[in-house]
Amino acid sequence: MPAQKDRWVSSLVFLLFCASSIPKCGSASLQQEPSPQHYFSGLEAGKTSLAFFSPSVSPGAQPFLEHIESSAEALQDYGVSVVKVNCPKEDVSRYCGKENALRKAFLFRGNRLIREFPTDALFDVNSIVANVLFALLFNEVKYVETLADLENIENVLKGKSNMVFAYVPATGTAEHRAVMEAAFVYGTIHQFVLTTEAALLKATSHDDPDVSSAWLLFCHCQQVTEPAQACRRTALAQPLTLLNIHRHLKLMGAPLVTEVAEDPEKISTVHLQLGLPLVFILSQKETYEADRRTAEFVAWQLLGKAGVALLSRDLVELNVLQRSNVALKTPDEGMPIQYLVLEDTDEVITLVEDKSKVKQIQEEEQEEEEDEDEKENNNQDIQDDQVVEAVSRDKKRELPLEQILVLTEENFHSSLSEAARTVVLFYASWEAVSLAVLRSYSEVAAHLQGSPGVLLSRVNCWDWPGLCSQENVTQFPTLRIYQEGQQSVTYGGMWGTEELSSFILLSQVSCPLKLATMDEAEGYLRGEFPSGLPSHHHTSLLGVFSSATSKAREAFEEAGNILSGHVRMGMYFEDDALALSQKYSVSPPALLLARSGGRSVEGIALSQHSVQDMVQMIRYELLDIFPEITVPNLPQYLQLGKPFLILFSAGDISQVESKEMLKLAKRRPQQTFVVCWLNLKKTPVGYGILRTYFSTTPPLPLLLWVNLHAGGQVFKFPSEQSITEMNILSWLEQLQAGLEIPSSTLSEEDWKPPLPAYDFLQMMEPSVPELSPHPADSPAQHPPKNAGGDSAGGDSGSREEPSQASTAEEVGVPGRGLRGTAPRLAARDKPGRRHSEL
Repeated sequence: MPAQKDRWVSSLVFLLFCASSIPKCGSASLQQEPSPQHYFSGLEAGKTSLAFFSPSVSPGAQPFLEHIESSAEALQDYGVSVVKVNCPKEDVSRYCGKENALRKAFLFRGNRLIREFPTDALFDVNSIVANVLFALLFNEVKYVETLADLENIENVLKGKSNMVFAYVPATGTAEHRAVMEAAFVYGTIHQFVLTTEAALLKATSHDDPDVSSAWLLFCHCQQVTEPAQACRRTALAQPLTLLNIHRHLKLMGAPLVTEVAEDPEKISTVHLQLGLPLVFILSQKETYEADRRTAEFVAWQLLGKAGVALLSRDLVELNVLQRSNVALKTPDEGMPIQYLVLEDTDEVITLVEDKSKVKQIQEEEQEEEEDEDEKENNNQDIQDDQVVEAVSRDKKRELPLEQILVLTEENFHSSLSEAARTVVLFYASWEAVSLAVLRSYSEVAAHLQGSPGVLLSRVNCWDWPGLCSQENVTQFPTLRIYQEGQQSVTYGGMWGTEELSSFILLSQVSCPLKLATMDEAEGYLRGEFPSGLPSHHHTSLLGVFSSATSKAREAFEEAGNILSGHVRMGMYFEDDALALSQKYSVSPPALLLARSGGRSVEGIALSQHSVQDMVQMIRYELLDIFPEITVPNLPQYLQLGKPFLILFSAGDISQVESKEMLKLAKRRPQQTFVVCWLNLKKTPVGYGILRTYFSTTPPLPLLLWVNLHAGGQVFKFPSEQSITEMNILSWLEQLQAGLEIPSSTLSEEDWKPPLPAYDFLQMMEPSVPELSPHPADSPAQHPPKNAGGDSAGGDSGSREEPSQASTAEEVGVPGRGLRGTAPRLAARDKPGRRHSEL
């Protein structure tokens, strides 16, 4: 409803503007009535008319007639007709008597007299329209003479409605008319208050206002919650015209801070539409609350001058410097958005009020970027060196790509309908990682040759940047599976041949796969794949549901759609589902997890019924209980956000150590950390990890507690103790009590690639949308609280959204630093030494 009301108000104001500025055929003119009797007999109930009574011949009435006739068209827009009534010479009534002729005008609603005006007060069109509307809006527009009267109205409005307070030096002026016309349109939304008292204007202003000029203040009373709290006031900085007042009220009605989660180039707010700039405060989830307060403070300072938006870096990919914390978008068409690094809120305000400041800041940043470019050029040899080396070494070796269909803008959409499933690899022919993946993709094509219903294809984004942009390809390479009538599925795993093949094959199977009989369900748990597809070593997950658990079944089906291609999921909900689940000591709804080809089946009760909770639970349950950490599986365990209890070994660990660590790991209900191990022979990068922790490689095997997500502290298990469950638990209790000293502490700075990513599609074709990397999240740093890995703060709890009514004292004082955004983002651009692999 508020949006509809805003549109109605805007449309009405626009029509009023048109009515007053565009000549019309048959426009309103002065109506003539032959006699008072004829005029009064024709009055209609509810109709308003302004009438003046005059003798038939009156040469002195000519100037007044010209003004009153000119006002007829303007007053018609407000439903008021202007009538000249000719008085017969013999008529000596109240309206035609000699004392009234040409000295008064009368405002009627129906046959009821509302107001009579002396004609010397109606000296031009502005005065006529202003006085007539003032009389019609007598109950809507309050006239005040003292500060006490104004404060009484404010107190009544607090928490209910906003107020528009206008001062005009005299009634009947153009400014008075503009205020009355605005009140006619907005009077049902805001309370209008008018005064001509100069002393009252001075009492309401901290400065010494010019009382010879009209003033308008918008008083924000609706958001006041305490009776003693004063209403904020925002003055109209432009002259009092109807257009400027309308513009000001539209700005006051806009959100104080707009939260956006899309490309700033696509953002359009009322401020930009009205010719004002839009300031973006760049934020991220770690500093959201501080950034929100900063944005609110800036918004109050720039209210009526610019809009303010809070832009989350976590939700929008920006191809700009990480330390940039403010962006400026101007209403000028074709002008690029300026991304800047500012120190405090004063600079943000100056940025809007002083346009020359933008150029100065840009020149300073350009000098800094040139210095950074020089440093980057010195580091070109370390960007993706191993991949580039491998591709360069094999560059003369031709890839067998005959079985992979080449797609272009002409045949892309038609080719998608030729097969049940079309696999598309988007890549760049000159980019090293793309070429390395293309080699794996060619091996996948050979491996899947002859598989029915699967079409492997590729798109070279160097040749077809428009197509890649249209498909929202934001990085190279990208692999997607298209199926007619369904949303495309994007691959997000490792780029090895085995992983790609597995994803493509699993995507062909319904997820979850509905099983019809008990035998099919049992065979599924034993690892028997649907006919026509080869067996895979994936862990099988079977959901078992009864007719009374339809809600859980629906969530499980939706979770399967999300996990399609990554997880092998089946579903059984026949009448004997209870018997199947009870065989594994659970009741529907339940999950049956078959590891190692069905040799062991684990029953898990399903308590979560939301889709996201179920997806997270499935992903967690599919993880190994005591995993060997490798480069491919590391991201899965890092996403858990838990500390690592990791055993480094120079080869396979002994059976005794494996048994003890497995006993510790099987404490799954209480486990709040990841129990794992790393084989340095299979994953030699582990040597670099240990050198980062200890400068030199210590004797192996070595058990460490590493909390990467809170504090970065590394604790070493005493080498003189044997690795047993009891010794480890006792040691973890010492950690919880704070009795152990960390062997080392990782840097708080984030690790990041040595060189930034490039927006290659934009380089190739300037017209395509920006494709930029998503800035990495920076986890908050806290010391460990206990062996379970809980942070010192416990649960973060719910975050209370700051309201628009935040006072200046709550959000800070002018000139404060951009504490939320600037320091954190500036720190991200420093070359980090935080451990890169774990």
